[in-house]
Amino acid sequence: MKRATQYITLLFIAIVISCTTTGPGGEKDLILIPTSQEVELGKQFDQQIRAEQRIYNDPEWNAYFNTLGQSIAAVSDRKDIEYHFTIIESDQINAFAVPGGYVYIYTGMLDLMQSEAELAAVTAHEISHIVARHSIQKLQNVLGISLVLEVVLGDSSNEVLQQVINVGLAAALSGYSRTWEREADKYGITYMVRAGHNPNGAVNMFQRLAANSEGESNFFENMFASHPQTQERIENAQKMIASMSSDITSRSLNGNKYQSLKSRLPH
Repeated sequence: MKRATQYITLLFIAIVISCTTTGPGGEKDLILIPTSQEVELGKQFDQQIRAEQRIYNDPEWNAYFNTLGQSIAAVSDRKDIEYHFTIIESDQINAFAVPGGYVYIYTGMLDLMQSEAELAAVTAHEISHIVARHSIQKLQNVLGISLVLEVVLGDSSNEVLQQVINVGLAAALSGYSRTWEREADKYGITYMVRAGHNPNGAVNMFQRLAANSEGESNFFENMFASHPQTQERIENAQKMIASMSSDITSRSLNGNKYQSLKSRLPH
């Protein structure tokens, strides 16, 4: 009875105070899992990923990716967490983020890219998922209130915690709703521009992924069946860019800088 009362009280408090800013312009959503708990979950996710994946330990690439990622995170609408950027050695063409500020990209994706602006576009997209707390919202939806409250109250068993980790990783790899993906596209372009990058890198990246698919489902549709179609994403990005000044759209794509590092990637 006491525990039930705690649950009801915590839920009431959460509903009253937990409408959290989750994007540019002050967008807000109901977030029941507090930031401190999200960060702890992120550490658990990261441990499991590192146990299961081969981490790419090239110091130049790691420093480059981290510097670029931190510069975008610094101009995002979420600065209450520490961000971590990790490269996974695999020929998969993929990138993903998990709760608590952890962003991952595969060397296969890095090899496909041709400029720093393209890397900035993908990185900003993943940071946007963290800002919008899409994975946390999906956890709340999938787990249900009772399990979420167990996690928040610290009453979760190892079995429940593992379930949370499994659900969280599945969410990161299986994607989000079309609405959330459109949000991440929009926020991502906003953030990469704030960080000084040419937004045309986003269009180039979408087009490159579409061409790489050779008529089959590309990176986005292949990994995430609910993603908006690539052509729609290209058109949405072009509409955003069309309203920007020439000072922004004429920025360097930093292709030469990026190409100088590509020779270091495993093949």
